[in-house]
Amino acid sequence: MSVAGTSTTPEGRDARHTPVPRRGDHAGLDPDQLPDGLVVADEHGRVTCFNAAAARITAVRSADALGQPLEKALPLEDLEGRRWWQLTAPYSGLAIRVRQPERNLLLPGGREVLVSARYVRDEPLGPVRCVVVSLRDTEARRRTERSHAELIATVAHELRSPLTSVKGFTATLLAKWERFTDDQKRLMLETVDADADRVTRLIAELLDISRIDSGRLEVRRQPVDIGAAVSRHIQAYVAAGQPAGRFLLRVDQPLPALWADPDKIDQVLSNLIENAMRHGEGTVTIDVTPSASPREGEESGTSVTVSDEGPGIPEESMNRVFTRFWRGSKRGGTGLGLYIVKGIVEAHGGTITVGRAPEGGAEFRFTLPVAAPAYLA
Repeated sequence: MSVAGTSTTPEGRDARHTPVPRRGDHAGLDPDQLPDGLVVADEHGRVTCFNAAAARITAVRSADALGQPLEKALPLEDLEGRRWWQLTAPYSGLAIRVRQPERNLLLPGGREVLVSARYVRDEPLGPVRCVVVSLRDTEARRRTERSHAELIATVAHELRSPLTSVKGFTATLLAKWERFTDDQKRLMLETVDADADRVTRLIAELLDISRIDSGRLEVRRQPVDIGAAVSRHIQAYVAAGQPAGRFLLRVDQPLPALWADPDKIDQVLSNLIENAMRHGEGTVTIDVTPSASPREGEESGTSVTVSDEGPGIPEESMNRVFTRFWRGSKRGGTGLGLYIVKGIVEAHGGTITVGRAPEGGAEFRFTLPVAAPAYLA
């Protein structure tokens, strides 16, 4: 792998041609194509490679860094203000060391950066031939930490209300049981039961998010009649008091055989239909159709489209719909439902999109590919 640069080493070698230690055959790779910062210093501690990412992270031009001593081109301090190169002594320290694990260090001005290093030797316990340093910006980690903090704050807020209600009603019943009529007791217990269900749903959402984020969401595939599943959800809403005319189900037969996790597909349908009812208006239309495969000769999948006749989703919000905590125009809920829906659909190998329905409302469409049973997947 050749290193791009414009300076020369003290011995007169052109720094552009100083090889960077590598494994495998990547001789054509330009260090400037690497996503992380790469800094390489030779056996004399002079910088021979300072790629574009390193220049961006450190705000130091590559031309200014090449040929400079490592500690001058990349002046790093630990979080206690101590100079890192003096602490680690890469060229004069213990000969058994081969690397420095990634840690948070400070650039001039106090900007944090993630740094790891490897000491390359021609033979075990031999002198260091070069030091290879990797730099990574901490902004991605900061975003993750902020997301986790927001999640904790949201969960704490959502848990406080039902738990306060449960505690209040149970304490009142225990203290004044004989003073209430049977109807009053029933009302209190029904409220406690509903709040307990709310807490249970929130905990289930948190578990789903944890599995989605870690890539451990399990899909247990079984034959699923998607049309019948949608019909069950509609019947449940009608039984709960919604007018039957609020829903329109259209199933385009024949549908391809669908192997999916029935519980998780029910979760997707429940979220999308409830979302259409809460944020939309008019008729909620659910279309179930075969989806054409983009590749000739492959089997099609199944698409489900849920649309309403409400105001729809503003164009500027379309790209945030499936992110955490998005709640749309009407507040309420945790804002985690559509994030989980997307995770479930993608765990099945499917896709989900959002757009504007012909009637003007929001339109969510998810497509599940034809898949084998679990024992064949």
